[in-house]
Amino acid sequence: MTDFLDYIELERRLADNTVQAYTADMREFFAFLTVHLEGEPNLAALAKLKARDLRAFLTVRRRQGLSDTSVARLLSTIKSFFKWLDHKHGVSNSDIAFLTGPPRRRRLPRPVSEGGVSEVIETIGTLQTDAWLAARDVAAVTLIYGAGLRISEALGLSGDHNPAPETLRLSGKAGRVRLVPLIDTVRQALDAYGQLCPFPLKSDTPYFYGARGKRLQPQVLRKQVQLVRGALGLPETATPHALRHSFATHLLANGADLRSIQSLLGHASLATTQVYTGVDAGHLRKVHAAAHPRW
Repeated sequence: MTDFLDYIELERRLADNTVQAYTADMREFFAFLTVHLEGEPNLAALAKLKARDLRAFLTVRRRQGLSDTSVARLLSTIKSFFKWLDHKHGVSNSDIAFLTGPPRRRRLPRPVSEGGVSEVIETIGTLQTDAWLAARDVAAVTLIYGAGLRISEALGLSGDHNPAPETLRLSGKAGRVRLVPLIDTVRQALDAYGQLCPFPLKSDTPYFYGARGKRLQPQVLRKQVQLVRGALGLPETATPHALRHSFATHLLANGADLRSIQSLLGHASLATTQVYTGVDAGHLRKVHAAAHPRW
């Protein structure tokens, strides 16, 4: 099991949260097998596992309160482990390979409207008494929306991005590198913060600082956005991450193609981008009608 976890972390370079989820899933699975098989499972025992054995494990986890989504993720983790076993050790198990889980319902994100985004950006700058903190919050939310960044990507920037460059080079999930252009509005907000920030902005320092001179933490920015949505009467779904959804949705609505949006967001799969943008059949029909050659 340890070798598999090293593989997904070091070779596949999955995100930290994903590695943690895989680790928890595998520990639960092996703890169950140790009891179920009356001994710690070895390669021979893993090769002989039946679908009913895995179903028994999933049933136990369901009784512990796991949702369909969590059960599907758990099954995906185990199947990934068995694929690795086959590749690394030649241990194949067709019963596990062909086992299917509950259908996973895709939850479409709820983007903030263009007018709502403008209100969020305008209002968040009024919540701080210190001018540099107000400029910081405006710059952060403007960057997340204006460039489609994850909150971790925005707050992970180093101080050498001052003054704001025309293009950001980002390393996202699984180490995927992408280039994201910064429009003038975003650069102006960043530069306004950079001029007011009382702390050094260098290659070995954070770009976004907290009030005490440490790197700004995501929960602090989320709290500020929470205060804004309360003031504006926006739904609880109006979060910093929803601004990234909104970036993609608004680009699509204004004529951008999905492949370009996929590149900007750093998605490995176009299907993920489609979910992010909430693509609907009506919009696709309009695109089809406008672009399809007539004969």
